[in-house]
Amino acid sequence: MLTGETGAGKTMVVTGLRLLTGGRADASRVRSGADGAVVEGAFGTQALSEEARNAVSGIASGAGADADENGEYVVSRSVKATGRSSAHLGGRKVPAATLGDLAGHLLTIHGQNDQLRLMAPEQQLAALDRYDPAIRARLDAYRDAYTAWRAASKDLKDRTEKRLELAQEVDRLQFAIEEIDAVALQAGEDDELVATINRLQDVDALREAAEIALVAIDGADAVGGVGGVGGEEEPASDLVGRAQAALEGASDQELRDLGARLGDVAGVLSDVSAELGSYMGSLPSDPEELERLLQRQQEIKALTRKYAPDAAGIVAWREKAGARLARIDTSEGAVEKLKAKVAELERGMKQRAGALTKARVKAAAELGAAVTEELHGLAMPKAQLTVEVAEAPYGRDGADAVEILLAPNASLDPKPLATSASGGELSRVMLALEVILSESSSGATLVFDEVDAGVGGRAAVEGRRLARLARGNQVIVVTHLPQVAAYADTHLHVSKDVGDEAVTSGVAVLDNEARIEELARMMAGMDDSDTGRAHAAELFARAQSEIEQLRG
Repeated sequence: MLTGETGAGKTMVVTGLRLLTGGRADASRVRSGADGAVVEGAFGTQALSEEARNAVSGIASGAGADADENGEYVVSRSVKATGRSSAHLGGRKVPAATLGDLAGHLLTIHGQNDQLRLMAPEQQLAALDRYDPAIRARLDAYRDAYTAWRAASKDLKDRTEKRLELAQEVDRLQFAIEEIDAVALQAGEDDELVATINRLQDVDALREAAEIALVAIDGADAVGGVGGVGGEEEPASDLVGRAQAALEGASDQELRDLGARLGDVAGVLSDVSAELGSYMGSLPSDPEELERLLQRQQEIKALTRKYAPDAAGIVAWREKAGARLARIDTSEGAVEKLKAKVAELERGMKQRAGALTKARVKAAAELGAAVTEELHGLAMPKAQLTVEVAEAPYGRDGADAVEILLAPNASLDPKPLATSASGGELSRVMLALEVILSESSSGATLVFDEVDAGVGGRAAVEGRRLARLARGNQVIVVTHLPQVAAYADTHLHVSKDVGDEAVTSGVAVLDNEARIEELARMMAGMDDSDTGRAHAAELFARAQSEIEQLRG
């Protein structure tokens, strides 16, 4: 619980939490004369459900962030006096929207303005789905069926309404595929052609260079003594062999070592000679080969101007075009087959929608009764809350429209919350809903920011309800009501210090004696009265006793 005088700064805690959830950054929150403001929080996920933990981990991983050594995710938000803001998750800078996605699984803030969420039909539907976990499985099954039906329906619409365009696309694809297939292109063939053509265009010079080198190594006989290549000089292989023989017969070990090295040289010359012979044998000798390859190159260039910049790209384009062509079938038989498929998918979707509706109707009756019972304990003893499920067009969330209705008593017709509930009643409905919906969840943080404003007297025993919520969740409450504050496990007092140059707010953790004094102050400023303190002590003792019974 956070308590304190009006204007002491209690709501700044909630403001900081809203920033951590990706809320709008307001430069007016920065202290006058300061460059900026920073808020930081560490969120643990150990107590969350496995589904929620996986969702949080997925969001963090997607942002490149990791939990710290304690398994917590550290989130920070800074706001400059100029109005610019930045958000960080696990030390990584992220968009503020990422914090919003993360907070959706970790933190829920209820303020007087947040009560308007209950007015939105989609929020009322979401509340009903939260109540019964079994609905989730049926909703997932329905969404799969709905997605498949929508995709098939769109395909059928395209085939019937765009038959002419599809037929033209078929012609274009068929022409392109036939043109590519006629060339029988291979990936990488264009690069090989360039290398081969360059060799053909310089084949005479290449052959002459290879012959000169081969004659120099092995003599004119190595190339048949043709073409006048060579001369009177002895070949290099003979000279190296003679030098090797002379040194290997020497009495000095150093010369014999040099002879051995010349043996290595002789081996290299032999290898080079063999490779030169092979190279010369591979040189093209057909004078028409160059013309044929140049023609082939022009055929490939004609394709690259239309489909892709190289042979590999053309081959890939042809594969995609073939796959696309296989999916397009505008024949009457194909359309009729698709119509049958759409009808079958629609029947499956409607069947799953019916099962989802049935589950929601059953859950609606149970949720209405449970919330009504909670409201009776919140000084609304005759109120009747009804959750109505009506038919709606098929959409992603089913074929149901959900509306929460409230009647002051059983004899009056229930009406929508927007027209039947006052501000205080809306606060109690929201609290009752949250109590019921949170009984099946754990590990989250729930923040209530003065939701009890305008709610007094017996209605304020909602502190017991908040204590129930805290059995499996972290609950943070900003309140002015002693009947609520008495139920806290931890009581924080916020006070303002107005100095000559600055205004600051401080937060203190209250022990039991200080809590009783604070409760007495909250009871119409009775902290300096023995009677007030006695009443506060009685209230505190009774609340703490109820908490022990509740959690024992």
